[in-house]
Amino acid sequence: MIDVYIGLGSNLEHPIEQIKQARTAISDQANISEIKFSSLYRSPPMGPQDQPDYVNAVMSVSTSLTALEVLRVLQQIEKDFGRVRKGERWGARTLDLDLLLYADQQINVPDLMVPHIGLSERAFVMYPLAEIVPEYFVVPGKNTVKQLLDQCPLNGLVKLV
Repeated sequence: MIDVYIGLGSNLEHPIEQIKQARTAISDQANISEIKFSSLYRSPPMGPQDQPDYVNAVMSVSTSLTALEVLRVLQQIEKDFGRVRKGERWGARTLDLDLLLYADQQINVPDLMVPHIGLSERAFVMYPLAEIVPEYFVVPGKNTVKQLLDQCPLNGLVKLV
């Protein structure tokens, strides 16, 4: 079994409920078991500012699926939640699920980059991740979570629950 970390985000159609339901949808998948789930956080949008704030969280799961299989499962869940990919980056969405880490692997293939690009600079990923891993946890190719967190400003991130 492989430990995997997933970022969850939503800023449309009751984001807190979207995140809670996505957590259940992920945990209900065959070959995926939840290990931990962070608090929920509110963050300003990364892209266009004429959209609502996001609600974000990070969950860790254990799985026997390959990284690409996990990615396909996450994309199907996004689709089931009404996400339509229009090619627009950082736009508003009902659900955004990102494969952040896949064990200690570094993966760079056309459909997937792990660790997720920008992970260490994004407060809405680093602070929830830091809640569910030890501070000495190493992000592959980067540094420990504590060292990365020390260099990651909050940028308007607020812990909700």
